[in-house]
Amino acid sequence: MSSFDTLPLCSQLKKALFRLNFTTMTPVQSGTLPIILDKKDCIAQASTGSGKTLAFALGTLEQLNPRMFGTQSLILCPTRELAEQVATVIRSIASEIGNIKVLTLCGGVPMKGQIHSLKHGAHIIVGTPGRVLKLLQMETFDPSTIKQVVLDEADQMIDMGFIEDISAILNFIPATRQTLLFSATFPDSVDTITSAFMRDPVLVRTANTIDKPKIEEIAYLCNDKLSAIAQVLHHHSITNTIIFCNTKVDANALCDDLNRVGIHTLTLHGDMEQFDRNEAIIQFRNLSAPILVATDIAGRGIDIEGLDAIINFDVPIQSERYIHRIGRTGRAGKEGLAITLVTHYQMERFDELNRAITPVELPHIKNPSLLQTPMRTICIDAGKKEKLRAGDIVGALIHECGLTKEEIGKIDQLDHLSYVAISRNTAEKNFVKFVNRPIKGKIFRKWLLD
Repeated sequence: MSSFDTLPLCSQLKKALFRLNFTTMTPVQSGTLPIILDKKDCIAQASTGSGKTLAFALGTLEQLNPRMFGTQSLILCPTRELAEQVATVIRSIASEIGNIKVLTLCGGVPMKGQIHSLKHGAHIIVGTPGRVLKLLQMETFDPSTIKQVVLDEADQMIDMGFIEDISAILNFIPATRQTLLFSATFPDSVDTITSAFMRDPVLVRTANTIDKPKIEEIAYLCNDKLSAIAQVLHHHSITNTIIFCNTKVDANALCDDLNRVGIHTLTLHGDMEQFDRNEAIIQFRNLSAPILVATDIAGRGIDIEGLDAIINFDVPIQSERYIHRIGRTGRAGKEGLAITLVTHYQMERFDELNRAITPVELPHIKNPSLLQTPMRTICIDAGKKEKLRAGDIVGALIHECGLTKEEIGKIDQLDHLSYVAISRNTAEKNFVKFVNRPIKGKIFRKWLLD
């Protein structure tokens, strides 16, 4: 494979790549970066985990003029979670350049703050189509300076009904722009964008050259899916999993049912406020909640390291959705497990997925043990904007409460909130000690989540 050193990148980007230990390009990076740096339009077939985000992040930053404080690049993503992940990657790479402002514009949060941020300018905007279009129509930022547009996960955006919004957004932006389109699949609807809005794009197909993740696929025949979940968790020794439902209503109902029978579960779907979505993902990632019940749209942008398995509570209605769901597990070279629960009435729908597996009867287990998580989360009413650091939180827990480092888990910080995971076995006792103790000499409000 090719080295990043073969590319005409500025010294700051090469320094950032070295710091992040990126030396060799993935197939999608070696295939697209020369085209992107040559300022040509590009269509790339790239699956999740292929390195596409780093590819267009480098291409975007290399062409950016830090001294011009107008919006120069617009990146559209299907979900808020994916937009935040993309923005995080770009900020990490751009840190060596300095003075690069990356702004996320997504629904689920008030527009007032976004409008205020836009008044101060941004070099790169990363957002979801609906919110970006709304802010363009309100004339809150000038699209005339945009030189590059990236459509990330284009097939998913179109599947979610964003094709009209994307078309409207592209009509706001100068036709001289560079347009980059990344898509895992190429349904006919993608042609609508490529033919109308791209100029002689170069096609790069790399999906077949990427090592496929090792995912064991199993389908279980069952009539009572709710009781089947406890059986599956016990039988496969699953400690954390995403369970997929086809609708928001079903996701909420399943979450309530699982909590009612004593299985701690959180939900994630598009109707939730951004605050609630952030909190659910943080608790799931820091091992405070073992199960996340999600819809396809919400689950698409989640990247969880070390996920034991995914479970299809509902049989997906399209093979593409099945592929995207099971792609949440078996990442970073690890083996994954994908389980689908199928009733006898759903056999025809399951057969339409064309998977090389035959549903089998679920082994019956008497009194399966309930899933427990090792951690519980404390929320602190202060974050990055208050200059509260992770080290300050660790220090307070150790010196004020007598915790050991082993009892303190992952720490996540947002602008005005911080989340710290502590050992579940002693969480109640330690929270009572911690709730009125100072951090950096100040008393902040605290909550114990469950």
